[in-house]
Formats: sequence, structure tokens, C-alpha cells
Amino acid sequence: MNADPRRLAQSLGHAFAREDLLTQALTHRSAGPINNERLEFLGDALIGFIIAEALWERFPTADEGSLSRMRASLVKRESLAKLARGLKLGDALRLGAGELRTGGHARDSILADGLEAVLGAVYLDGGFAATREVVLGLFADRLDQTDAERAGKDPKTRLQERLQARKRPLPEYLVLSIDGDQHDQTFTVSCLLQDADLSVQGTGTSRRRAEQAAAELMLEQMRDG
Repeated sequence: MNADPRRLAQSLGHAFAREDLLTQALTHRSAGPINNERLEFLGDALIGFIIAEALWERFPTADEGSLSRMRASLVKRESLAKLARGLKLGDALRLGAGELRTGGHARDSILADGLEAVLGAVYLDGGFAATREVVLGLFADRLDQTDAERAGKDPKTRLQERLQARKRPLPEYLVLSIDGDQHDQTFTVSCLLQDADLSVQGTGTSRRRAEQAAAELMLEQMRDG
């Protein structure tokens, strides 16, 4: 871990005048009192606004509900974590000993928070125009793939429609495990495409949420494959 942060900056396309801001953005609270929590707060607001503006411009006839759902899908924790992994952000994070032992550099929450913090640092270092350019660059592919007509449909519905359009069999969902106490359970569900011998697993606090998570992962597999 602790790869050169300047490589991350190069991947973002922003040259930091104040490298101390980038260092702070990559420092988790477990590593010391000067950490990325405040920058995370700032970055979260910036991402939300920039993506909202981009959607407003791209979809002039979409109503407020559709715009909100599209934005929520784009900026959710899992989406930000995936972007962070693409940047190898986890390799540059500074974590305390406990988080290092438990694999914090690969955890969705820490990666998503780290990306928000880095974008907050870009803003303080280069201003709004620089931040907007970086954010739109990061989200370019996802914005291109966003469909206003499908914004209100959940992953299971979208997966079913995609398979039906291709005349393929519908997926099979199977509960693999239920862990935890009755009031705090975690479900693990598999989603299987028999005709492709392809299976993914999703987790959630209910069977429905786990199935939706698995369907979302399967959609990503189909998109990337």
C-alpha cells in the first residue's frame, strides 16, 4: 500500500499545487487526527451537484423523480468504490493498523469516502472548474450509459428485460446464506444465468435487497463482458 499519490493525481488529470491536500484526502481517520473526513464532506456535495447539473443538461425532458433516481444510481457508494478501484486509490490510502489488518484499503465505504475526499481536495486546490472537469471525466462512461426511461426500474426488472430482449432464459436466484441475529440479518443470494454458466453473489439486509444487489452485479458483468 501507500503507492505514490502523484500517480493517482495523474490518473485524475489534475496536478496538485498543494500536495498536502492530496495527502490529507488519502488519510483515513484511523491513521491520525488530520484526516479526510472534512474533505469527504466537501467532495460529496461537489459530486452530487456536478452530476445533477450534467443530468439536467443531458435529459431536458426528465422530471425531478427521474433525475433524482439517475443521480442516486451514479453517486451511490458502490459506484464510487468501483471508480476508486479503477484509479487504484486503495493503494495510496493511509490507514491505521487496525484497518490495514482487516483489508480497509479494499472496503467499499473507505474507497468511496476516499474518492469524495480526493475530489474535495481537487476543489480546494484548483477550484470548481477543475473539479467539474475531473468529475465529468470520471463519470463519462456511466453518464453515457444512463437511460432516463429506465431510471425508475430496479436491477431485477432491468436484468429481466435485457434477457427477454435477447430471447435468453430468465435468471435464477438462490439464497446461499442468512447470517446474524433475527433483527440484524444479512442475506447472501446468487444470481445464475444458466445459458452462460455465469453466477454472481449479492448481499443485503433482506432477501429482496440481496437479489437486487446480485442483479446489479450481473448487469455489470453483461456490460463489461
